[in-house]
Amino acid sequence: MRAFQLTGPGTAEIRQVDDPDPRPGEVLVKVTGAGVCHSDLHILHAPVSLFPLPMTFGHEVAGTVAGVGGGVAGWEEGTPVLVYLAWGCGRCRHCSVGAENYCEAHPRGTPPGPGLGVDGGMAEFISVPTRHAVPMGDLDPVDAAPLTDAALTPYHAIELSRARITPSSTVVAIGVGGLGHMGIQILRATSGATIVAVDTDEQRLEQAGELGAHHLLGSDEHTAEEIMKITHGVGADVVFDFVGVEATLATAAASIGSNGQITAVGLGGGELPFRSEPIPLSLPWGTTVSRPYGGTRRDLQEVVALAQRGEIEVHVERFGLDEAAAALDTLGQGRVAGRAVLVP
Repeated sequence: MRAFQLTGPGTAEIRQVDDPDPRPGEVLVKVTGAGVCHSDLHILHAPVSLFPLPMTFGHEVAGTVAGVGGGVAGWEEGTPVLVYLAWGCGRCRHCSVGAENYCEAHPRGTPPGPGLGVDGGMAEFISVPTRHAVPMGDLDPVDAAPLTDAALTPYHAIELSRARITPSSTVVAIGVGGLGHMGIQILRATSGATIVAVDTDEQRLEQAGELGAHHLLGSDEHTAEEIMKITHGVGADVVFDFVGVEATLATAAASIGSNGQITAVGLGGGELPFRSEPIPLSLPWGTTVSRPYGGTRRDLQEVVALAQRGEIEVHVERFGLDEAAAALDTLGQGRVAGRAVLVP
């Protein structure tokens, strides 16, 4: 089969590889769509490979069951599925409740997953442990692929802040591209909060307004001041930073309210300043900083339910599998408004 593989630091190509053979406890999935994520760019451009090579890219995977391994029951060929992205040990405290994204077998680290240490879905087939295959029903078999990260990750981040997100709350989403445009929809579908969208791109801000954001702000040195005006000087209850660079984290710190939560989702490499002192000059009293990763298997089921009801929808730009390198370049240039998806 064809697979888009990382072969060395900064080097990736379409290669002919053996079809995967599902082991006991696994299903073989024929890939119908594989999302392209900024994490793929981080992996590609890392100066030293983070994983054994070669490795097939792709952690946002949708497909249909095409075969089963030994001992597998209850799965029929042709069943449409999404692939959960964190493949933990399945035995620890976190895994036992579906939170494999925080698996204790990888302390203070990241559990492996498709395209994240295990061969992923930018290929024609992928083998998947049965507990990581989630039925997706009649969702579009291509457009649904990014639900497994682009929707799962903001959904999980929002769930971690759920007690702070009420009809009287003001919530800020910084960066409304791949993750952020889904975060806006999830907030609108699951809360009555006032939503402030922040981005440098006018087209993305316009889209955020169409998706349910109440206030649209350009991202610059005045953004925090504008958020404070919107909140009548109180500050935001929650700020979701889907970018994670120095400037956006500084905006979050300058606009969060007392007892608020800053959720750093983006992996832009920025630092959030903090000083422990009697007068809180860096962060107000009660501030919580959260650094979520992915989501739980239960979160993915909830995301599927929202999508099946038509309350969230990924804005997709399709590419052929052979166009994987071009899709990554397009994403890296900031020219993907929602999510790029490869179609084998």
